[in-house]
Amino acid sequence: MATHSGKTKRFRQYAKLKFRQAGTKHYLTLSAYERVDRPASDTLSAMALFLPFQDLSNGQETYGGGRYMDLLRADIKAGKIMLDFNKAYNPYCAFGEGFSCPIPPSENRLSVAIKAGEKLPVPPLLSTE
Repeated sequence: MATHSGKTKRFRQYAKLKFRQAGTKHYLTLSAYERVDRPASDTLSAMALFLPFQDLSNGQETYGGGRYMDLLRADIKAGKIMLDFNKAYNPYCAFGEGFSCPIPPSENRLSVAIKAGEKLPVPPLLSTE
């Protein structure tokens, strides 16, 4: 998977997740990934799946490069998992330079806005006093 720094991180597609956004009739699909080249000390990656995605909120309400979700393998029951987009978060790249954040692949670019999850930081209001 390409990153914002130009490096590549190795992931393998683990699952295709098919879901409907509340209030819609059509299904959307996202791919969840497992990290292939994770450091041995990274035990969380061994238990989790990585779900990078972009949606129509990017660049306006949310970070332009997309957002991420982490899914626990243990939460997969009978081939199903609950997707809670309230847990979507901004990558480190949203907050500063020097990070190597994966860019969501084209298959994980949604044609709808996901209104849940972490938004862009709001700048403090300036005092008029």
